[in-house]
Amino acid sequence: MSIQLRYCKRFSARDEGFTLDVDLSVPSKGVTAFFGHSGSGKTTLLRCIAGLEEPDLAQLNVNGQNWQAQPAHRRDIGYVFQEASLFPHLSAQRNLDYAIKRSSKAADPALFTRVIDILGIGGLLARFPDKLSGGERQRVAIARALLRSPQLLLMDEPLASLDQARKQEILPYLENIHTQFDIPIFYVSHAIDEVARLADHVVVLHQGSVSAQGEVKRVFARTDLPLHIGDETGVILLGTVVERDTRWRLKRVVFDGGELWLRDSGDAIGRSVRVRVLARDISLALSVDDNTSILNRLATTVTDIIDDEDEAMALIRLAVGSYSLLARVTRRSVAQLGLQPGMPVWAQIKSAAMIR
Repeated sequence: MSIQLRYCKRFSARDEGFTLDVDLSVPSKGVTAFFGHSGSGKTTLLRCIAGLEEPDLAQLNVNGQNWQAQPAHRRDIGYVFQEASLFPHLSAQRNLDYAIKRSSKAADPALFTRVIDILGIGGLLARFPDKLSGGERQRVAIARALLRSPQLLLMDEPLASLDQARKQEILPYLENIHTQFDIPIFYVSHAIDEVARLADHVVVLHQGSVSAQGEVKRVFARTDLPLHIGDETGVILLGTVVERDTRWRLKRVVFDGGELWLRDSGDAIGRSVRVRVLARDISLALSVDDNTSILNRLATTVTDIIDDEDEAMALIRLAVGSYSLLARVTRRSVAQLGLQPGMPVWAQIKSAAMIR
């Protein structure tokens, strides 16, 4: 099953004639991230879906049901805004009670307990919003959206107002929602680290139009997108923890095409994980060399050599199993190594981070 979206909204000349024009079919399970720079149309699209914006043309079909024909208050949607937007005169508990009363479904005590436990807010319910941290307020706001028992959860840059420490605090809770609730989630963000960690499917928006969409591991391996993410350019590998080296505090992660040794963070053997490898952290060699501190070396094949934003650099696309890696090297290195498509090379991965 899938969700079909068709929205067109034209803005006035004072908005530089911006037009949102999307026609999409996305999965009706997991997290679909709408990703792009500020002003690309992400929030406008989400607000159109929720019925908070009036588009010129609209279609919303969820698993064969025409939701666009329903008024906004009848759409079975939960919405999490950038700011928590809790009622300041109500405690966290009463903010949640208000959401339950507005739900079209009967109150479910089991759901309430489950949401409170997953978001870890049991000890916060008696507090008022001004006595909560930014991360705590946002967790209550997420709970409020979930307690409406929605069939679709919309999240509009829910971490944008938080500092880095609070973001890292709340990300595990978002991951739990992803795994513990069978609700499709539309997640808007311009932060590539959030999208890489949370998303299953990515839609890249640029100036109101769709530039690309697909599995997260495939979209971020592309180099033809107008993202200009510079040092954040990299790929995502989906792997499995298969071994732990307790002496050196490392774990071995196997993916289709190779394996990587990473810092051991206590993950169980057999756990599925995501690993992010940035282009800046890969160097290339024509032969394997054991006299190096780099543990992770993969046999790959050059598939493409691409111009980089920096005229002194080039992006090298490398095939390894079903994945592509990206390496950023100097043009001088390209010439010295004689790199060309079809050539076998060793990718030396200086650093890789497990993101889930």
